[in-house]
Amino acid sequence: MIEKLEPIFSLIPQVKSPSYRVPFREKLKWTGVILILYFILGIISLYGLSPLAVDQFAQLRAVFAGSFGSIITLGIGPIVSASIILQLLVGGKIIKLDLSQPRDKVIFQGTQKLLAIIFTIFEATVLVLSGALPPSDPALTGILLLQIIIGGTLIIFLDEVVSKWGFGSGVGLFIAAGVAQTIIVGTFNPLSSPTSPGVPSGAIPHFLYTLTTSSPDISLLLPVFAVIAVFLVVVYAESMRVEIPVSYGGVKGARGKYPLKFIYASNMPVILTSALLLNVQLFATMFQKLGFPILGTISNGKAVSGLALLLTTPNFSSIFTNPLQVIFFGTVFVASCVLFAWLWVELSGIGPKEVSKKLYQMGMQMPGFRSSRGHFERVLKKYIPAITILGGAFVGFLAFGADLTGALGGGTGVLLTVGIVYRLYEELAQEQLMDMHPMLRKFLGD
Repeated sequence: MIEKLEPIFSLIPQVKSPSYRVPFREKLKWTGVILILYFILGIISLYGLSPLAVDQFAQLRAVFAGSFGSIITLGIGPIVSASIILQLLVGGKIIKLDLSQPRDKVIFQGTQKLLAIIFTIFEATVLVLSGALPPSDPALTGILLLQIIIGGTLIIFLDEVVSKWGFGSGVGLFIAAGVAQTIIVGTFNPLSSPTSPGVPSGAIPHFLYTLTTSSPDISLLLPVFAVIAVFLVVVYAESMRVEIPVSYGGVKGARGKYPLKFIYASNMPVILTSALLLNVQLFATMFQKLGFPILGTISNGKAVSGLALLLTTPNFSSIFTNPLQVIFFGTVFVASCVLFAWLWVELSGIGPKEVSKKLYQMGMQMPGFRSSRGHFERVLKKYIPAITILGGAFVGFLAFGADLTGALGGGTGVLLTVGIVYRLYEELAQEQLMDMHPMLRKFLGD
């Protein structure tokens, strides 16, 4: 049935895929250009937005790489929401697509872009009409809505440019850029905040200020220490892996190890879970506006009751003031990360079946055994499902715990940024190595 949407895909503008292998320097150039454009869009304010507007999703802002009050207020939210819907539909076999087939993969990507545009329009409409992003004048409602839709659509196409012409993905790049900016500004900003004239807003300048004016307040540096702690834990977790011994059938005596990372599904489960929480808040706002607050009530941009309150990211003080909400939120968050980790592995072509096929085609074999795709698959089935579940639960628990610390950029944001930068570094190193030694491309299947 979904194949009937193919004529619509041709009407949606597309970023042309490269017809050649993009060199390292060209990929670096495109990645840099898109990053600069993202920061420029982030400083373009929404014309007609009320100065009384409150950021209802401030706790999730770092995860969605959106700049509140700018034309990219929505950030990557629509892209991730579309990904959730498709993953659930394809994973539940409601939509039957084999992503190893080129045509089905094109249909999947086209459907995801169409859904992302639909979510952009939907989320912008709900935010404006529900009062979460109120216009300063009712006559400017249409103009305000149009700006948000244009900004959200631009993010979709910028993500596509990075995915096809740059390094990594736009989703990861924008998250890392936004969180890095928040950490740097929150740590070193010497300018005073509007609420405390004359007092530096950055954690370190503020602490130094207290040294000269009164007794030093070491608690001001706790968010900085929390960032460092989360950084060290994530880097250590990224280095954990299961290594399966393999040999290359084409070269006698050539042996090595195929690594399976402990965080096998990377940071995508956390991104998808955060998107799910955002949509709960969004639908709660919409239903309340319609007069049916079935998901809870929202007041002054904050959830005050119902499921919306239970699924609001807690802070450290909530452990003592509302421990049941912390337990409920943590359980849902970790369980969702496990679910999305499993779905991501199944749908992104890194499951046992797909990996065993890739290794077999590369001429690999288990030492002491004949080259057999079935043998590879049996061995990988012992490891991949287990590390997918354990890794998903680990990143979920780590993100949840990191948020409780109050780390600059949000604990989840720091977790995602470290993972994104770590993988970006690996991709940069691999691309540079293949440019220096072209024969490696054939060996690595590129």
